[in-house]
Amino acid sequence: MFLKPDYNLKSIYEINLEELKSLGIKAILFDLDSTLMASKSGYYTEETQKWLNNVRENFFIAVISNNKNPNYIQKVRDISNFPLLFDAGKPRISRTKKFLKNYDLNPKECAFVGDRPLTDVLCGKLLGCKTILVDSITADTEKTIVRFVRALEKLSVRK
Repeated sequence: MFLKPDYNLKSIYEINLEELKSLGIKAILFDLDSTLMASKSGYYTEETQKWLNNVRENFFIAVISNNKNPNYIQKVRDISNFPLLFDAGKPRISRTKKFLKNYDLNPKECAFVGDRPLTDVLCGKLLGCKTILVDSITADTEKTIVRFVRALEKLSVRK
């Protein structure tokens, strides 16, 4: 199976917010681990916090995560000032679809951003969102085996 994200970028910071706005995008849905924060770290860097505040000036933002750990979830809730959906079951879309409906969001007016083609991009495609694949926010410090697995998964991405 080949997936083609609408955008394939190095990081979240390369997202062209003006372009998304001109395309009618009103909401940006983010994966959490390795997209907005180091995996299972439970905190946003100062750079990411500032960037998210900038994004919030023009877009509704939310996190859609597969994480199920109650302690971790609470830690993230305590530092986030936007809606969060945990245990989303990506790439299945039922929970995310319900979440979008609760916030009166049209998937066609959403961009789905994540670091994993087979969960994040596929979920976004199935919903009908614009999709943005980014590299891990900690790509420079990840273990070799993690980078290898990511490289294998990216074989599913058509450039």
